[in-house]
Amino acid sequence: MNVTSLADIVGQQLAAARNAPSRRAAHTMYGGHEHALRQTLIALCEGQELAEHESPGEATLQVLHGRVRLNAGDDGVEVGADDYVAIPPSRHSLTAVEDSAVLLTVVTGSRPPTA
Repeated sequence: MNVTSLADIVGQQLAAARNAPSRRAAHTMYGGHEHALRQTLIALCEGQELAEHESPGEATLQVLHGRVRLNAGDDGVEVGADDYVAIPPSRHSLTAVEDSAVLLTVVTGSRPPTA
């Protein structure tokens, strides 16, 4: 088993975001084509946004650092470190209220059968 320090990855990704022209960075923690589950750590500098996009299916967001605003239509919620929210199954956006890191968990589909 591999153990990963989320605090270390948060620090690395926030540093990467601060140095990136897009002011954001992401790291896949788990998943890929061979898995039904994908977890991505996303770092956003204050004011940066993941523009409105379609829901990826069943998904949750856990805030590891900072504060973000999740908007879906006329509904919105601001969540901070240690908060957890289910992402609505509709178009939505995410904005960093301050430098933030979130763990996005998405069910991507069924896992391929094993032999």
